[in-house]
Parts: sequence; C-alpha cells; structure tokens
Amino acid sequence: MGTSAQTVKNLVERPEIVLNLVDLDMVAALDRIALLTGSEEMSESKRARGYRYVPDKFAAGGLTREPSELSGPDSVQESPINLEGRIEAITEIGGPGSHLCALEMKVERVRVREDLLMSNDRYIDPLRWDPLIMKFTEYFAGGAPAYPSSLARGWQMPPMVSSGA
Repeated sequence: MGTSAQTVKNLVERPEIVLNLVDLDMVAALDRIALLTGSEEMSESKRARGYRYVPDKFAAGGLTREPSELSGPDSVQESPINLEGRIEAITEIGGPGSHLCALEMKVERVRVREDLLMSNDRYIDPLRWDPLIMKFTEYFAGGAPAYPSSLARGWQMPPMVSSGA
C-alpha cells in the first residue's frame, strides 16, 4: 500500500482494522465508493482523478454498518467474510523512494456467512466461496473479468520493463 494513503495514516493512529472480503454480489457497491474518500483533505492528484469527499461511505455505497465485536471500526454486513483484528507492523518495502509499505495484521475474530461453510462448520468451502479480486482497474471473479472499475478512468498502465529473461 502507498505510504501516503489515508488508510495507512488512519492505521498508524488507530491500529484496529476490519477486512471485509467480498464476492461478485458486492461489486456495484464497491464501485460506488471507489472514488470516494472519508477525508476532507486530499491530494491534487486524487482530486484530478475524480475523487470526492463523502463523510459516510457506507451510506454512499448502499451498505449496512455492523458493529464489530472488538473495539474498532464497523464491518460491512453484506460482506460474506469479515476479519477483525489489529495492525501489528507497518514495514516500508521496495527501497528508498518507493513510498510503499506492507501491513501485518493479527486476525482476532473471523465471521463467515453460514452458507459458505463446509458441513463441519469449521472450514470455508472453496466451491462456494469465490472472492472478488481487483487486478489493476478491473474486478475479477471465477478467474474471469467481472466488472470494470470506475478507478480505470484516467489511469494508464506504466510502461513495462523487460527482465531480460
């Protein structure tokens, strides 16, 4: 993640975190909030890419807040899997000037929608769980493109550098 991201700044101040793992059913809601920020202050580059301030991204996305069992941020009720925990470490990666960091999370609570569990109620059934993945500027599910993101507007892929292999 970029070290200047608001998410990283928030996690430095408040390390409690909820990761909402989503599926294809939530793609429209995700795209509604893709270009929104909960911070009134934003960089000119974000503003130029079309970001706008909205104080309640849950409402803007048509999503329902679900209080976390631990102290910290709310979960998204519609999300099939929620991971609650704390950021244990933020480590800069990529060398000087990369402005990238890795986040290490300790998961303290997991909530999984019942229909995704195997009959033993202990493991997620890999045939029922198809996570939505964002690759660059498009959402993928089931290994295939599922939905273009509004983040793609004005975004260009940087030039590729050959590794010589």
